[in-house]
Amino acid sequence: MSIEKDSEILKAGTIQVLPEENFEKILQKGKKLKIKFGADPTAPDLHLGHVVVLNKLKQFQDLGHEVIFLIGDFTALIGDPSGKSKTRPPLTPQEVERNAKTYLDQVGKILDIKRTKIVFNSEWLSKFKFEDVLRLAGKVTLARIIERDDFAKRIKEKAPIGMHELFYPLMQGYDSVELRADLELGGTDQTFNLLMGRFLQEQFDQKPQVIMTMPLLEGLDGVNKMSKSLGNYVGLWESADKAYGKLMSISDKLMLRYYLLLLDKTEKDIEDMHNKIKDGSLHPMKLKKDMAYNIVKKYWSEKEAREGQSKFEALFQKKDYSKATEIELPNDTKNPIWIVDLLKILKAVDSSSQAKRLIQSGAIYVDDIQIKDFKAEVKWKTGMVIKAGKYKIYKIKK
Repeated sequence: MSIEKDSEILKAGTIQVLPEENFEKILQKGKKLKIKFGADPTAPDLHLGHVVVLNKLKQFQDLGHEVIFLIGDFTALIGDPSGKSKTRPPLTPQEVERNAKTYLDQVGKILDIKRTKIVFNSEWLSKFKFEDVLRLAGKVTLARIIERDDFAKRIKEKAPIGMHELFYPLMQGYDSVELRADLELGGTDQTFNLLMGRFLQEQFDQKPQVIMTMPLLEGLDGVNKMSKSLGNYVGLWESADKAYGKLMSISDKLMLRYYLLLLDKTEKDIEDMHNKIKDGSLHPMKLKKDMAYNIVKKYWSEKEAREGQSKFEALFQKKDYSKATEIELPNDTKNPIWIVDLLKILKAVDSSSQAKRLIQSGAIYVDDIQIKDFKAEVKWKTGMVIKAGKYKIYKIKK
C-alpha cells in the first residue's frame, strides 16, 4: 500500500493525531514504528469500549508495525485519576496480578498475540529509588499537573487530591520514555497523560511520540462511556448470546455509533443507513440484528453469532421461553426473597442501584407481572420467568 493509503486507514475514526505533520513524516520514513497502548488491570475484564482502541492497534499491526501492549500493573496500584471526581480506592498487588492474567486472553480476540509485545511497567517503575522519583518529579511543574480537567475540577470543588495521584501522569509518561515509543494510542480521556509522554521524552532527549486519541464508546444507556461499574457494558468474556441480547437493547441512534466504532463503517456508510431508515427503505430492527450479529461474529465467532441470533428470535420474537437462560438457585436461597437479591443471584444486575433504576423504569417482570416496588419480595418457584430490561429473560431451574 502507499503511504497515503496507510495514513488514511490509520487516521480514520480518530479524534486527534498530534502533531499530524509528525505522523506523516514518521510514516514516510517507512520504518517499523513502536506503537504503545497501556491498560491498567483495575478490573479483571475488558469490554467493547476497549475494542475501539484495540481495533486501531490491529490496523497498525496489520501494516507491519510493532504493537506494544503495556499492562500497567504498577500504575494500577495508584489508579488513573482521569475523569474521576474522587480518589480511587487502592488495589492490592494480588488483585492487580489476578486481573492482569485475564487481559491477554481477551486481547487475543482482536490482536495477534504472537506478534504483540507484552510488557509490564513494574519492570522499571518498581526499581525506582526515591531519588529517581524526585528527579522525575523535577521535570514538570505543579502548575502543569493541575491543568488536568479532573484535578482542576476537584480543586474548585475543594475535593481532596492524593499526592500519589499527581504522580500518575508522570508514571504513564515515563513508560513512553522507557519504551522509546513512536506513537501512543488512547481514549480522549487520556489526552493529558499521552501529552505528558511527549513532554518527558523531550526531557530525556528522545524524539517525542505522536499521540492518537480515539473516541470513547457510549455504553448501552447511550449516555455514559461504557463501564463495568455503571453496568452499561458488553464484556468480551461474556457468553455470545448474552452479548447479542445486550446489543439488541441499545437505541437506534446508538446502533449507528456502534457500526462506526466497532464494525469499521465509514461516515458515508452511516449517513446512507440513516437516510434509508428515514425514508423507510431499511427497517431499524433488521439493521440492529445485523449489527449485533456482525459484532458477535467479529469478536466471538460466526457459529456463536448464529446461535445468539437464533436464541434472541426464539425468546423475544416467538416468545419461546424454553430458550430462556436457566438458573439454579443456591440451596440457601430465601423464599420469599427480596427482588433485588433475586436479580443479583440471576446476575441480571451488578448492583442494587442498577436494580432500582430498572424497577423504577418498569423494566422488571416476574411471570409477566410488573414489579413496581423496590422493596418487593417474590415467592419463587421452579419454572418462574423473570424479565430484566428489554432483552434479559431468566427461568428458575430449581
